[in-house]
Amino acid sequence: MRTEVIEKAVPLEHLRLLAETGFGDLVKVVVDVRRGIMAVGGELHADEEALLLEAGSDQRDLWGINIYPDLPESERIEFDSMINIRPAQSNRTRGIDDSAIRERILRIIEELVRG
Repeated sequence: MRTEVIEKAVPLEHLRLLAETGFGDLVKVVVDVRRGIMAVGGELHADEEALLLEAGSDQRDLWGINIYPDLPESERIEFDSMINIRPAQSNRTRGIDDSAIRERILRIIEELVRG
């Protein structure tokens, strides 16, 4: 699987192709909520997290999600990742408990994924 950082808008078809070459129906994504970028295509969210950390992201700003390109837009994003478990930031689940962070992620995905 090829992991890449996305800083500019890509077509949804790009994510669909990544999903097909990986998990079939989903692509793992890590979003940097401060920088407004994301890493995609890793086998684990930790792979994408490492790529963003190498690119200068701060751990506190990185959140893992899954995108299902073939689902309707309202069902496409799943807030679920082991990297989201961080008690020091008051997030004790694999989800993203803070609604403001979820909203920021949705806005970033809307800006970076077209179609």
